Amino acid sequence: MLPVSQPLLNGDEKELLLECVETGWISSDGPYVNEFEERFSAYIGAEYGIAVANGTAALEAAMFAIEIEPGDEVIMPSFTIISCAVAVMRFGGKPILVDIEPDTWNIDVEQIEAKITSRTKAIMAVHMYGHPCDLDPILELAKRYGLMVVEDASQVHGALYKNIKCGSIGHISTFSFYANKLITTGEGGMVLTSDKNLAERAMSYRNLCFRKERRFYHTEIGNNLRMTNMQAALGVAQLRRLDEFVEIKRVNGVRYLDRLNRLAGIKAQIEKPWARMVYWMYCLELDASSGLSAEEMMAALAKRGVGTRPFFLGLHEQPILLKKGWYQGEAFPISERAARQGLYLPSSLNLKESDIDYVVEQVSEILEIGMLRK
Repeated sequence: MLPVSQPLLNGDEKELLLECVETGWISSDGPYVNEFEERFSAYIGAEYGIAVANGTAALEAAMFAIEIEPGDEVIMPSFTIISCAVAVMRFGGKPILVDIEPDTWNIDVEQIEAKITSRTKAIMAVHMYGHPCDLDPILELAKRYGLMVVEDASQVHGALYKNIKCGSIGHISTFSFYANKLITTGEGGMVLTSDKNLAERAMSYRNLCFRKERRFYHTEIGNNLRMTNMQAALGVAQLRRLDEFVEIKRVNGVRYLDRLNRLAGIKAQIEKPWARMVYWMYCLELDASSGLSAEEMMAALAKRGVGTRPFFLGLHEQPILLKKGWYQGEAFPISERAARQGLYLPSSLNLKESDIDYVVEQVSEILEIGMLRK
């Protein structure tokens, strides 16, 4: 079985992890935490980095930093992981949803302004599947209405928006270092910002809101979201190769696109002229002419030894959010189509060209069967 994603851990990872064990620095107080924060924030182009336990924790810390309070609204795409909504809900806020673009699966910026109200506090730009959002219109809206811009950059390590690295453009950004990301710490995440106040708030929140001047004394409620020194050691080793990993992803992305674009019945994510995407996942969306749903394609590929994953289900269709009485009667057709017709193909960093050829051959054969059935 060709897996959807495997981390590449053949650099300095073992050496740095062994050092953590031998020195006893295994908790969040170890030196690699600071090193990883400094090196990663410098790589992205932000002044401050706050390492946390995972990407969801990064979103939560970012919401605390921008002071989301009960009744506040945060505009975001429906088509995203539920972590984005949960982070807002932790503080009593409400996610306000818009649809996505059909070609990048990123937030449709033309739908944002209509959702802005007196309760809107922020816009969350979720960079999807390795492709940047169109940030300039979002930043212009934020400036006009006095809003914060949060970049969820979990899937775009090293991606560029108009030659600027994603994660350094909004007021605050979040990254995930889960095992399927371009660089990994197993679990892990980071909040980035160039605003000192936001950085201090995120840093306080990840450490139970201890006061600097007095430990075990609290004026706000925080959480324990700290990253361990062992996780950070992995991150330092992985970061040394991030540019190499981006190049591998881009080369394989072009290979996939060259082959997939020859097939009828599907479309792949396009790269806008102002973007350098990093192809976090190699994705396709089946159209009506294929005669297949994503679920059917995934089942057929599994029988042929090809691992896949489905696209996100829109937040407006999540049972737990509907149970709250939210999004009743709301429809986001592009998100709905993507959820039903989209899937990830094998996307590991160690993917060989012959693997890509095999995957596309299987997709082609299954499409032929689907079209004949139709």
